Amino acid sequence: MLAIIRFFVIFCYFILMNLYLIIFFIVRPMHRDNVYEAGKAYSWMANLIGVKLLFRKSSNIDLTKKYVYVGNHQNTYDLATISHSALPGVVTVGKKSLKWIPIFGLIYWLSGNIMIDRKNTGKARGTLNLTAEKMRERNLSVYMFPEGTRSRGRGLLPFKTGAFRLAAVENTPIVPIVCSNTNDGKIKLNRWNNGTIIIEMLDPIMPEKDTTAKDVAKSFHSLMLDTFNRINHEADVLSGRVKD
Repeated sequence: MLAIIRFFVIFCYFILMNLYLIIFFIVRPMHRDNVYEAGKAYSWMANLIGVKLLFRKSSNIDLTKKYVYVGNHQNTYDLATISHSALPGVVTVGKKSLKWIPIFGLIYWLSGNIMIDRKNTGKARGTLNLTAEKMRERNLSVYMFPEGTRSRGRGLLPFKTGAFRLAAVENTPIVPIVCSNTNDGKIKLNRWNNGTIIIEMLDPIMPEKDTTAKDVAKSFHSLMLDTFNRINHEADVLSGRVKD
């Protein structure tokens, strides 16, 4: 019964919140802080699914500067969890097909996000240059998910190199963001309290110039995997699933 009630409440909030965002973004389309505003609205749903978000933001982030943020991509709950880590002046890079999703697609486009065609390698490569240009012109940061797809409980999948090549082109620091595990029954709509989810933003890192994008990707994967394992245990302790 709780799952049914919760689903109904979430559905109503989702519709009303998206309608509000559409109107808000039509008034200021492509504004550099639209993704930040959307992230706040979407992450409020964590309250509706019984999750407490613990966000640890790096104290070394300067919002007047640009970064390439890289985060882990787990499942649909990302809308209510890791979206909370979007900061002012950031846009995301996503699949062009997202624009066809009813309501959400319009919001995604109005937010000023960059859409790529993954089926067209030439266009995808061109998007790297386009993204770099937009970062320079509007002093934007970019948020990317280097796994390229939802992990769905398979841990941290291998990283693609796009985000790291972009950082090299722009000579921009990379900021890893890791959300603790939301798979394996961590969140259930028929359970009132789904515990704590930790989102940890690490300090900006400037890779060595002579390092290949592939090696940088491997290095960040190792760092983020260690963080993922650490905060998973901490989240379990805070949620009462295990003892410290």
